[in-house]
Amino acid sequence: MPEPAPAAYLLSTYGTRGDVEPLVALAVRLRALGAGVRMCVPPDEEFAHRLAGPGIPLVPLGPPMRELMGGTAPLSAAELSRYRTELVDAQFAVLPEAAEGCDVLVVAGLAQVGARSVAEAAGLHYVYVTYAAVNLPSPHHAPPPRPGWPESAATDNRTLWESDARNVNAQFAETLNGHRAALGLPPVHDVRDHVYSDRPWLAADPVLGPWPRTPGLDVVQTGAWTLPDERPLPAELVAFLAAGAPPVYVGFGSARPSPDIGHRAVEAIRAHGQRVLVSRGWADLDLADGRDDLFAIGEVNQQRLFPRVAAVVHHGGAGTTQTAARAGVPQVVIPLPVSDNPYWAGRVAAAGAGAALHGPTTEALRGAVETVLAPETRARAKALGARMRTDGADLAAEQLAQSPYFSV
Repeated sequence: MPEPAPAAYLLSTYGTRGDVEPLVALAVRLRALGAGVRMCVPPDEEFAHRLAGPGIPLVPLGPPMRELMGGTAPLSAAELSRYRTELVDAQFAVLPEAAEGCDVLVVAGLAQVGARSVAEAAGLHYVYVTYAAVNLPSPHHAPPPRPGWPESAATDNRTLWESDARNVNAQFAETLNGHRAALGLPPVHDVRDHVYSDRPWLAADPVLGPWPRTPGLDVVQTGAWTLPDERPLPAELVAFLAAGAPPVYVGFGSARPSPDIGHRAVEAIRAHGQRVLVSRGWADLDLADGRDDLFAIGEVNQQRLFPRVAAVVHHGGAGTTQTAARAGVPQVVIPLPVSDNPYWAGRVAAAGAGAALHGPTTEALRGAVETVLAPETRARAKALGARMRTDGADLAAEQLAQSPYFSV
C-alpha cells in the first residue's frame, strides 16, 4: 500500500517574538518531514520577515503586537478586555479559511480561545501548546499573573486555579459560546480547560522547567522548540567583545520596564568593574552615555552572543531564559509581574544559576550581580547548560507526524 500523504498543519499564536519563534522552529522541522505548514501570527513587520526566510506562508491575525505593547502606560482592564474579545472575534473570522486543506491545528497560548472550536467544526486534530509549566493547572504552583483580571486573596493553589477559571469564563464564555452557537456547536462551560484540552503539550526544557505530574492532566513535554541560529554577530559588536573582558548583557526583549531599572542595572554592573552590553529591545532602551565600557545593540543572534558574556540580565521571558541557560551563563532575572516571567525567575534561582529580583533596589541589584559573577554560580550555570536538551522541535515534529496525540 502507498504511504499516506504527509499531513498539513496550521500553527497559530498571538504574542511577541518569544511566542512566535518556537512555532517557527516547529514549522521548519515539520517542513523537513515533508508536511505542508502555514502560520497565523500578528501582522508585525518583523514576524513577516522572520517567516519569509524559511518560506512559511503567513496569515495575519489580530492587531500588531507593537501596537498593543507600545503604549507609555499599561492598558486598563477595560482596554485589555476589549482587545481579548476582539481577538476571539478575529480568530473565528480568520482561522476557518486559514485552516482549509489542513489536518492539524497547533496553537500556542491561552489567547487562542476560538481555535479549538474552529478545529472541532472543521474536523481537524487540535493540539494546544504552552511554553511554561506554570500556565497549566496544578496544585504544585499558582496560576501566572493575568493583567487586568481581579486577583484572588486565597493562598491555596487549588483555590487560586478555581478563581482563575472563573476569570477566564467571565472574559471569554459569552463571546466564545456565541460563535460556537453560530457553528452549530454546544456551549463550553469551562473555557480555560476547553482551550487547554486534556492533553496539552509543554514546549519547555524538562531540566529547567519540568512538569510537576498532576492527576487529570496528561501533559506531553517535548523540550523547548528552537532552531540553530547561524547568523554572524555584527562586526561592531565583535570588536566590542574583543576589546576587553566579557561584558554583562542587559536586555528586556519586548517588555517595557521602567527606565530606571535599566539605569540601575548598568550602575550595579559598573560598580563591579564590568563592561555592559545593552539590548535596546522593543522599549528602545537608550542607556548609552558616551563611555566606552557600554555598547548598545539591536536584535542579534543570542545563541552566538550569550556564550561570550559574563552574565545575562533580563525580564524572564521563556526564550531568553532558556537560551541563556543552554549557553551556560548565569542570569539576573528581573521579572515583570505578568505571564511566565516570575516563574522563570524562580526556576533560575532554584537551579542556583542566577538570582531573581522582584522590584529591585540598587543595593539588591549590586548583590545579584555579585552573585552571578561568583565562580560557583558560573559553575552551576555551566553544568545546567550541559544537561539541557536541544532537540525539542525535532521531537515534537516527529510525534506530530506519527500522530497528533502520540505520547512522548
